[in-house]
Amino acid sequence: MTTLQREAFLGTVRERGGYDTWQEADRAARVVLALLGAHLAGEVRDRLAARLPEEFAKILRDPLRSAEPLSSEHFVRATAAWIDGATEQTAAWDIGAVLSTVADIADDGLLQEILLQLPAGYDLLFGRPQPARPTANPGDRTAAPRTR
Repeated sequence: MTTLQREAFLGTVRERGGYDTWQEADRAARVVLALLGAHLAGEVRDRLAARLPEEFAKILRDPLRSAEPLSSEHFVRATAAWIDGATEQTAAWDIGAVLSTVADIADDGLLQEILLQLPAGYDLLFGRPQPARPTANPGDRTAAPRTR
């Protein structure tokens, strides 16, 4: 496990977000990681923080407070509310730039643990769509495909 350096992390966020300045990438990273940190707990949050540059690790570990887990749609709205002049569309772009970078530094196992702590829909925010979970009762034969 290696810790990503600040310049490399922000460089990737800046490139993916198409930001003109480092400050725009930094602002997006700070807001998104603070909101994400409010939804992660314990060892999972600590393991992810260990892979981030120290400055951003502190933000993840000392998150904005959330009374309840936000749905992915509410996460986008909350991000927009924290970034001056942002709309839901620009906030979704900011989230994608930051969380896809986070997904790249988290191995598959850690990313799965992160997604298990979050409400449905966050896989898309991380840019890592997951297969739909089966909803049928395993004993329900009507849900099984029929073969000839």
